[in-house]
Order: sequence, then structure tokens, then C-alpha cells
Amino acid sequence: MLINNLLIFRSGLVLVFGVAVSLLFAGVQRTRSAKLMITVFYAIILFIQILCWQMLGLQNTMKLYPFITHIPSIALLILYFRRPWPIAISSVLTAYLCCQIPRWFGSVAAAVFGNSLADHIGYLISMCFVYYFLKRYVADSVRQMFERSKRTCLLFAAVPLWYYLFDYVTTIYTDWLYSGVRGAVQFTPSVICTFYLVFVLLYFNETQKQIKAQRERDIYASQFHQARLELDTMRQMQNNTVIYRHDMRHHLSLIGSFAADGDLQRIKKYLASTEAAIDSLTPIRYCENETVNLILSNFESKARKVNVKLQVDVKLPEKIAVNDTELCALLSNALENAISATSQVEEEKLRKVYIHAIINGNKLVVATENAYVGKIEMEGDLPKSNRTDAGHGFGIKSMVAIVERHGGLYSLEIEGGVFILQLMLPMEKTT
Repeated sequence: MLINNLLIFRSGLVLVFGVAVSLLFAGVQRTRSAKLMITVFYAIILFIQILCWQMLGLQNTMKLYPFITHIPSIALLILYFRRPWPIAISSVLTAYLCCQIPRWFGSVAAAVFGNSLADHIGYLISMCFVYYFLKRYVADSVRQMFERSKRTCLLFAAVPLWYYLFDYVTTIYTDWLYSGVRGAVQFTPSVICTFYLVFVLLYFNETQKQIKAQRERDIYASQFHQARLELDTMRQMQNNTVIYRHDMRHHLSLIGSFAADGDLQRIKKYLASTEAAIDSLTPIRYCENETVNLILSNFESKARKVNVKLQVDVKLPEKIAVNDTELCALLSNALENAISATSQVEEEKLRKVYIHAIINGNKLVVATENAYVGKIEMEGDLPKSNRTDAGHGFGIKSMVAIVERHGGLYSLEIEGGVFILQLMLPMEKTT
């Protein structure tokens, strides 16, 4: 009688343990309504187990266990707790695998003390410690792995799935494992080893993809930061120009004193140096937009230093529904790539970069054209950089990311030795 009561009590605790661990791995929040639902679920499943036990016996009840316990547990996670089906299945299978740890401790206790009562007691005590360990140290890691991607989740669940099938086929539906069937005995270590190696390989590849994606995000963030710094620098140059203009009366006064002394050479020298200083500070006015003027002035100066001519056809209004940082990143990356490529061209008449920008039908359209030398290799639909500098080659990717974020379009074409970049960004109307 005591053993039967212990069996019923043990079955109830196994149910509680398995469902609780499944909920941990599935990331279910323990709200008041969730706790109530879980309690009702425990009661229903335990009632069904006891009913089957009394009507069909222990052995037949164990054979039905997947249908009366595991499948309902998966359904609970999917239908009530709204967990994705890969996470629900993986959580239940992994919880089943964890149930084997207390079972082993119970078997060790039975072997040491030589009776089945020690098996039950050892099983129940170890279950408490295992649950604490899983909740404290394991559950968060497993949950994050399940949520990383569908592929990772299913891959992680492959080993518990195969053990689940093996356990039922060789111990519940047959006695192959306990009767010493050679194939059954060797099956588990072979499958575990195979899946371990496959998991390591695929998980490593998945991790490398995520590291690469994170590195690209970091580079994009760095480029945006650099764009903001460049924009701040250009604005500071504009402020310096205002100050220079304000100080013009001092320059005129000094020139007047030179004239009074009749020192023509000093006047010419001073005028030349002052003109050069003003030219270096004053942004050229290409359009009505202040930010665009600053950017184009800055890159016109950079192009001139490498003997590249920047031809500008830009007609943009004072206000554009694209924030200054993104606008700076778009124009700066486009011009930097074009000027860098053109500076490698030896023929003088080809050392030109053409940029065109307009608002067309409430869309910002930007296009650049430039000559280049060598061969442009494509990686997907984007040109592949031949340089190995850290962060180099992400300029076009950064522009494409901005365009796609706005739901726009981009085009990269090569025609007769000329590289043509075209970007189109839909914009909200500005007031």
C-alpha cells in the first residue's frame, strides 16, 4: 500500500517537475492567471493519469504517457501561453531529458540501500535539487538559445528528441535496452556523439553569422557617429565664417593703415592670405539646404586636393524630411567612394565626379557618376571592396541600410567604365 501511494505521489511530482521545467525553458511568465491555469492543468492531467492507471494498469499508462501528458503540455504552451511551436516542443523534450537526472539518482539510492523505497526517496529529493539548479543556472541560457532562431531551437532539441524516441522504443514499448540488444545499447552514445558534432558545427556557423551582423551594426553606428562629427565640424566652419565676416572691419582698418604708409606689397600679401582663409572657411552655396551646402563644400575641397573635379547639380529645398545625420551619411559615403575611385584614374579629363540631387514627387533622388580603374566585383547586388582596411567597404552597405529603412530603392550600374549610383527615398511632406 505504501509503495502504491508513493508511486502516485511520485507520478504527481514528476508531472509538476516536468511541466515546471518546460515553463522555465519556454520563458512563461508566472502571472496570477498563468498560475491558475497551470494548477488546473496539473489537476486534469493527474486525474487522467490515475484514471488510466486504475483502468489500464501502470504499463499501459506509461505507453499512453506521450498522449496524455506530453502532447497536452505542448498544446498548453502553444495555445494558451502563445509560445512558438519550435520553442514549445523543444521545451517539453528538454524537460523530459532533465527528468532522467533524478531517475538516475533514485536508481543509485536503490542500489546502495537495496530497496525500492530508497529509489522513490532518492528520486524525490534529487528532483528538488535538480529543479533549483535548472532554475538558477540553466533556464535563462536555454531560453535565450531557443529564442535566438528557429533553426538553433530545433537543432538544440534534436538530442532530447532522439533520446525521447529511444527511451520509449527500447524501455516502454519493448525491453530491448534491458534485455541487452546490441543495437539498442550502442544507439544512444552513437546518436549523442553524432548530434553533438553536428550541433557544434552548425551552432558555430550561426554564431559567426551573428558576430558578423553585430560587427556591421557597430560599423554603421560608428559611421553615423563620424557623420555627426563631420557635420558638427562643418557647422563650426560656418560659424567661423560668420566671425570672420564680423571682423572684416578690422581687416579693412589694417589695410587702410598699410595704404597710408604706401606699402602696396604688404597690402597684396595680406589680401591674398585673407582671401585664402575666407575661401577655406566659406561654404559654397549650391542649393537652399544649409546642411547639403556644408557637405558639398567639404567634399569639393577634398576632391580639389586629389585633383578631382566635383560637378554639382543639386536643387534641394531648405527643409528635407530626412534627418541631417542620415543625409550626411548618404552624401558623404557616396562622394567619398566616388572621389576615392576617381583619384586612381590617370587620364585627366576622366577625373570628374558628378552628383545630382533633387526632390521629385515627394521623393529624394540622389545620383553619382564617376570613372574608375580595374574591375568591380559584385557580392550579391553590391560591389565588393578589394581593400582590407578595418571598416572599409561598408559605405555602400550603410547607404543601402538607410534607403531600405525608409522603404526606398537603390540602383548600382556600370556603363562604359563609369560607376553609377542612384538612391531614392520616399519622404513625408515638410511644412
